Amino acid sequence: MLKQNLSQKLMQKLSPQQLMFVKLLELNTLSFEQKLEEELIENPALEVGKDDDEIITEFSEDSYEDIDRAEVDDRSPESEDTEPEIEELGKVTDPIEINDFDDDISDFRLNEDYNPNIEEKTFPIITGFTGFRDSLLEQVYNALDSEKEEKLAEQIVGSLDDDGYLRREIRSIANDFLFQYNIRASEEDMERILKIIQKFDPPGVGARTLQECLLIQIHRKEERGKNPIMELAKLVISECMEDFSKRHFEKIANKLDVHIDYLKEAVHFITKLNPKPASSEEETKNETIIPDFIVVDSFGELEVSLNQGNQPDLRVSRTFIETLGQFDKQSTKSQQAKEAVQFVKQKIDGAKWFMDAVKQRQNTLLSTMSAIVDIQKEFFKTGDNAKIRPMKLKDIAEKIHMDISTISRVATSKYVQTDYGIFLLKYFFSEGIVNEDGEEITTKEVKRIMHDAINNEDKNNPMNDDELTELLKTKGYTMARRTVAKYREQLNIPVARLRKAF
Repeated sequence: MLKQNLSQKLMQKLSPQQLMFVKLLELNTLSFEQKLEEELIENPALEVGKDDDEIITEFSEDSYEDIDRAEVDDRSPESEDTEPEIEELGKVTDPIEINDFDDDISDFRLNEDYNPNIEEKTFPIITGFTGFRDSLLEQVYNALDSEKEEKLAEQIVGSLDDDGYLRREIRSIANDFLFQYNIRASEEDMERILKIIQKFDPPGVGARTLQECLLIQIHRKEERGKNPIMELAKLVISECMEDFSKRHFEKIANKLDVHIDYLKEAVHFITKLNPKPASSEEETKNETIIPDFIVVDSFGELEVSLNQGNQPDLRVSRTFIETLGQFDKQSTKSQQAKEAVQFVKQKIDGAKWFMDAVKQRQNTLLSTMSAIVDIQKEFFKTGDNAKIRPMKLKDIAEKIHMDISTISRVATSKYVQTDYGIFLLKYFFSEGIVNEDGEEITTKEVKRIMHDAINNEDKNNPMNDDELTELLKTKGYTMARRTVAKYREQLNIPVARLRKAF
């Protein structure tokens, strides 16, 4: 039996304007330009050009109230609860047709204020690349003739991870193939197709373990000619993989009964193989970074500006404003005209909301970047990484009186162009430690000291974490060994045993 309950809840909801602002704030310059073009196409009330205040003021807010009153008067009590609510900005449930409504809106690039003689700012085109999966599929289609085999190969290629390894079991992939295509495939068929894929480029792709990956690459090199070093390398990988990963070379030499110098050549050969076969394909990606901010040192003063790129000025369409003005002058208003004007009003509201969100985005970006420059002033003037001060999102949020989530959205995927290069905005955010003199130092400085020390260490006797801790202590940075180990891992530096020369 259904029961009715009355409950009171306190909820926070973002308005459509706030949601629009949040989405725009996260976009970088290139994505924001694409969003502008999409909005110009979707909303005919938004167009390119300088805002004309005189035309906008011709239609007063009283006219909006007249339209709202006319809608309320025409709404019957029965239809009050069934009136469709417009939840999305600019969304219309039914298309509006009206004879006196001029819908011949010119394209934003053909607007009368657009001057083709004015050269737009251009940036290098982002170079596309073909991922290793696409490259594999091209080789699949050239090597296989059966449609079933091609589908099996597609299923296996789609199961590869970003490093090019097949981490899933063959049986699971066969079950997925049966579920997706309703075609049963045996594990033997899947293994056979996998062996074919493992012969494709890049060498080592499709391997299930590091050991198999290295052996595939060695076999590929043997096809161009064998030598004793390759044979020994194959023995090391196939029979002594665990000892090799732990760098127990003397144990391997005793087990295989080979001279240590001979083993060195085999190890040197193995280290030239690629443990991540797909990574070499991904590294061909050549993406041009378009900075979102520009910071220039002008006679000792740091000037912060937004990279506007090809972003045009926006305004509300004159045609839509004039349509509302004509409705205001009409003595009698038909139902068809009211529906059309309601559509126009929605589009104008959407255009105004979008323009306000764009302005708010610009102001927020500039405020955030100005606060960052104010804190990191020494770095922007000198370009010295040692001058970067410890800074958190909370510091900027408190400085400009905004929420931390807003600062986080600004710092996401955005770059700043300086006199010393282009930097990711998150590069300037780091934790800090206090040295013996009581000065707060960024962890970037500590990591730099560790990196330089490890690069210059004796490779026959590398420093362990305890020795690194003592080294930092002599330079005035007192910290626990586990903290040093954490920083070393963040620098992607292996432990001392794995750094030892052979």
